Amino acid sequence: MSECFLMAGGGTGGHVIPALAVARELRLRGHGVFFVGTERGLEAKLVPAEGFELKKIDIGGLNRVGLRRKLSTLTRLPFTTLGCFKLVRGVSAVFSMGGYVAGPPVMAALLRRVPVVVMEPNAVPGFTNRAIGRFVRRALVSFPQTAAYFPKGRTEITGLPVREEFFRIVPKARGGTLNLLITGGSQGSRTLNRAGRESWPLLRQAGLPVRIVHQSGAGEVEQLREEFSRSGLEGEVAPFIADMPAAFAAADLVVCRSGAGAVSELAAAGKPSILAPFPFAADDHQTRNAEAMERAGAARLVPDDQMNGGKLVAVVAELAGSAGALERMGEAARRFAKPGAARRAAEILEEVAGAARDFN
Repeated sequence: MSECFLMAGGGTGGHVIPALAVARELRLRGHGVFFVGTERGLEAKLVPAEGFELKKIDIGGLNRVGLRRKLSTLTRLPFTTLGCFKLVRGVSAVFSMGGYVAGPPVMAALLRRVPVVVMEPNAVPGFTNRAIGRFVRRALVSFPQTAAYFPKGRTEITGLPVREEFFRIVPKARGGTLNLLITGGSQGSRTLNRAGRESWPLLRQAGLPVRIVHQSGAGEVEQLREEFSRSGLEGEVAPFIADMPAAFAAADLVVCRSGAGAVSELAAAGKPSILAPFPFAADDHQTRNAEAMERAGAARLVPDDQMNGGKLVAVVAELAGSAGALERMGEAARRFAKPGAARRAAEILEEVAGAARDFN
């Protein structure tokens, strides 16, 4: 039977891209799907491009914002939630990735007794998912410890939807040269750019055979390329890496932030990593993600304020010099991998919608 599902969550790619993966799976199964989001978020670009309808609301964030913006959002929140009542009418279930955009449609769904399924990819749930956790029908998580924030028996470890190409990466034998991938994401990271720049002469002095691929973002690429060309090291600096699965496949060690998408890709690819959490992420969730990976033996955590060239070289040299260390870390990372997350999320949404229909 064809159902209609509302996808809630926007603002950043971390919210929108996994929701799109689930939406595509639902569409393949013959269901109707639409998104709720804002004009400002990334969903305004990505959702229509995938052929899905985006119904827009006006709402702002509450976490790590100024008092004026927080008061403005709190004032609008009840009215935006009431406005979402008509959006959830006739909906079989709501799928939420969390974030401030998800708040009003999820609250409207709960008030109208429409079942809500949340996907929480971080070790510690964000504000919205913590607030509604006890009311959700199902919570799809990536870390076992996240289950503590939701009612017993309602969680399942599905992981986050990740491109299949990452799961197809096979373990590679390390050669005489260490292949190091440094990426601060599509926009780059000032911290990782600075640490990379500082590390080049130190790596040269240490005599460590290394080849570096550094994704810098567009802002600093020209200066970094010029300095890298003078370092005498092998490799390249690129503003953006279009084929990231191929870059992961070639890497022996990855240096990156620890957002949910990044750690999910590391797990799928089975890659060891040095994680420098973005310190201003909501609820410091990147640090919690990195801590979980480090506890499992899959990564080394270096706080943002400690990530510099000297520290980076010291950790790289230690891992490269310890026999089997990188291989063990890669195996530990792969234990977090959960293929088929989008497919399983779609199945759970169908189950929840069917149960709600039978109950009514």
